[in-house]
Amino acid sequence: MVVLTLRVRAPWGGEPLGLPINLRVHRKEGPSLLELAQEMMQEVAGWFPEREFALRADGFYASLAGAGLPRTELTSRLRRDAALYELPPARRKQRGRPRLKGARLPTPEGMAARAKQWQRVKTEERGQERERLIHTRVVLWYEVCKTRPVRLVISRDPEGKEKDEFLVTTALDEAPAQTVGGFAGRWCIEDTNRSVKQELGAEELQTWSGAGPERAAALGFLLYGLVWAWYLADARRRQRFDVPDWYLHKSHPSFRDALRALRGALWQERIYGLSKTPSLPRKIVSLLIAALAEAA
Repeated sequence: MVVLTLRVRAPWGGEPLGLPINLRVHRKEGPSLLELAQEMMQEVAGWFPEREFALRADGFYASLAGAGLPRTELTSRLRRDAALYELPPARRKQRGRPRLKGARLPTPEGMAARAKQWQRVKTEERGQERERLIHTRVVLWYEVCKTRPVRLVISRDPEGKEKDEFLVTTALDEAPAQTVGGFAGRWCIEDTNRSVKQELGAEELQTWSGAGPERAAALGFLLYGLVWAWYLADARRRQRFDVPDWYLHKSHPSFRDALRALRGALWQERIYGLSKTPSLPRKIVSLLIAALAEAA
């Protein structure tokens, strides 16, 4: 399954939400994962012909930088040993075909080891502010983008606890801090995948038959987006969520909170829809709805 999500900043801040907007099923005999991803972006671009898009993808999809996606700038992780080149020299009055690429550059890891000029910047990564050392250079990734220049962005942890991260982006005018923070934000799709599997049962054993896995995954991603859309629409609802004793510093709702709130609303409508004045006291009914919302 290949999933494309829309990154949404929630009103409470923190890590963004990844709401599914398109997906494809990958089959062994069918199109590759890269072809499916390209197909999805082309479809979304067709839905919104006036929009421009910023695509953040894992390193597996880095070669989409040379796919010519419509009105789309790609940022992805780059291999540490990628073959990079300087831009071709200016054309002079001479015979023959002009050069397509300049001199071979060191690998990204080699450039990081030799770099002396680093820019200290503040980035926003997964809803938190961080400091990074940034080194950038416009290069040619000839094997993928041919004649189109790209920007190499090397991100370093000032404290030296994390390994250097190597990013490539086709957005040459984008600030390096925004490139680093934007790529870090792609982690929200991992939260989406986890919640769809764990909270909505998209990988339950009961679905492992025939077309069951495909249907369960498609329904799970659809429900995930609908639940968040419903939850975000009501400001009062967003202010109420459970804070367990073992997580007292919890500052914003999770998908489980949103799902619990929707279940509670559905049970309340069902109970009070049958009788506007239930025979049980309102406090007992509230406790019953809370228990039902937690269970199913």
